[in-house]
Amino acid sequence: EIGIVTGVQTCALPISMRVQQASAAQVGIMCAIAAYTMWGIAPIYFKQLTVLPAAEILMHRIIWSVLVLVGLIVALNQWTKVMAAFRNKKVMQVLLVAGILLGANWLLFIWAVNNDHILDASLGYYINPLINVFLGRLFLGERLRTFQRVAVVLAIVGVAILIFSYGHVPWIALVLAGSFSIYGILRKQVAVDSLPGLFIETLMLSPLALGYWLLFGSEYSNLFNNDASLNMLILAAGIVTTAPLLCFTAAARRIMYSTLGFLQYIGPTLMFVLAVYLYDEPLDEARLITFGFVWLALAVFSVDSLIAYKKQRKALKASVQSAKVTSETQTS
Repeated sequence: EIGIVTGVQTCALPISMRVQQASAAQVGIMCAIAAYTMWGIAPIYFKQLTVLPAAEILMHRIIWSVLVLVGLIVALNQWTKVMAAFRNKKVMQVLLVAGILLGANWLLFIWAVNNDHILDASLGYYINPLINVFLGRLFLGERLRTFQRVAVVLAIVGVAILIFSYGHVPWIALVLAGSFSIYGILRKQVAVDSLPGLFIETLMLSPLALGYWLLFGSEYSNLFNNDASLNMLILAAGIVTTAPLLCFTAAARRIMYSTLGFLQYIGPTLMFVLAVYLYDEPLDEARLITFGFVWLALAVFSVDSLIAYKKQRKALKASVQSAKVTSETQTS
């Protein structure tokens, strides 16, 4: 709805302001592509850290992210928002649960990448929008449009084929998609921006990360014993986490959410390409059929979103025009 209102408001702006908004939209699209590209090629980074257990990589990701986020919050003057969240007990409770879910999602993703399950991770992030729709219906009472129901059914059929072919549930894909969708629902319940929110979430996870470092760290946990290249990779965990988020936040401010929705498939597509062509993960017939059904479901879902957006934009334009005519009539 925000994107629709923005589009209608744009039509009423002077030409100079439209040019400025067009320029901002171009920057937004570039930021969105950058964000989803970084998320899509993240497996390349984590593959360089296979000498570390997945839990230890997660530990470093949390700790160094907190430090990077502190710097960003200071630089961007976000402390007021952070302190406002700290003073709200309900917000902190929601962010704690959201942080635990996010940490679990990160841990499973890292484990999947480093155990040659990138295809499963790719499938999980492909079906994430469909899981969002399903959970929206289940928990938020949102009504599904006909094409949305068709898309969900197609995805279910694709997953069912994989279960029937292999005899087991593609749990990595489902847990990744489900945990991130529930995380998204929780984050919608609190009015906290993404940067302060991520800082608080990782800050609350940091005692667990520090405890793991002290009690269960591997031989590589002592950075003084590592070579410089490994330490650089470890320290980069904070940037790998925060850089895509900053690009995504910048994009969300400049372009419509419908555009973001179409661009989000860059990430899992890059993962799919990396899994098949760089890391030689097996893509047998059953998996290919499953991906085919999911891709078809996403195509139906995207077309439905575009149709709904155009209808809502047209209706909003009509209401704005009607209000304008009414106002002019009353004035005269």
